[in-house]
Amino acid sequence: MVREPQPSRLGEFLKKRRAEVGPDESALTSGGRARRVPGLRREEVARLAAISTDYYTRLEQGRVQASEPVLAELAKVLRLNGDERVYLFELAGRGAVARPAPDERQQVQVQLRRMLDDLRTTPAFVVGRRTDILAWNHTAAALFCDFGEIPEPERNFVRQMFTDTPVRRRHARWAESGRITVAQLRMEAARYPGDPALADLVRELSERDADFRLWWTSHEVQTRTGGHTTLRHPDLGEIEVDWTTLLCADDPDQQLVMWTTEPGTAAHDAFRRLSAE
Repeated sequence: MVREPQPSRLGEFLKKRRAEVGPDESALTSGGRARRVPGLRREEVARLAAISTDYYTRLEQGRVQASEPVLAELAKVLRLNGDERVYLFELAGRGAVARPAPDERQQVQVQLRRMLDDLRTTPAFVVGRRTDILAWNHTAAALFCDFGEIPEPERNFVRQMFTDTPVRRRHARWAESGRITVAQLRMEAARYPGDPALADLVRELSERDADFRLWWTSHEVQTRTGGHTTLRHPDLGEIEVDWTTLLCADDPDQQLVMWTTEPGTAAHDAFRRLSAE
């Protein structure tokens, strides 16, 4: 059983991406004509993907469903990266096997809870669907905040990043981190298009934060994997950290996010002091 297609979102995504691919990046040349639109025209995308302009137009308008070979060609033409290709297939209903409808609130896996407790010098927390924060360890609370003091409905990483909270203030490169967070949430939205709680979250943050609204409508997507950033702690100052994500095999919608530092550095020593507090 495949996922239900999301034609309107698929059309928005295709239009956004073709606007970002110029003829000099494809097998086309401008032929000296002035272009009235940014990126590729519909007929140009259709020609490069070896489909008719009418078919591609109807695809953008949400009136037809694309086959996997057509989607694969469009991914090439639009120069999609790996995450964007997965997102394209999800929107077209050609992704992985459909998952059950989300529960009201997930419960952290027992094994992940044990891992958190054993990671004494490594800040870590577990995020679930919609980036809900399901569990955390002592060092993560010392680094960011005591998540237990946050009301459960607001205990969501994206919400914490786009409201006036310690989590937001800890990110010295907030714009970069915020944009990545939105891209990850959009990937989640493709997996669960019918999740009313996620839709409410997107609607609320779009209304209250201009940056969230801008980045959401840009249709950038990214899988939550890992990266490098700078955190700013009131007692420890700025800390260069790496973050990585481990997927729970028993529940792929739960991910353990860990923050690590290079051994022998001041940041590494800082994390050890946090764990001892």
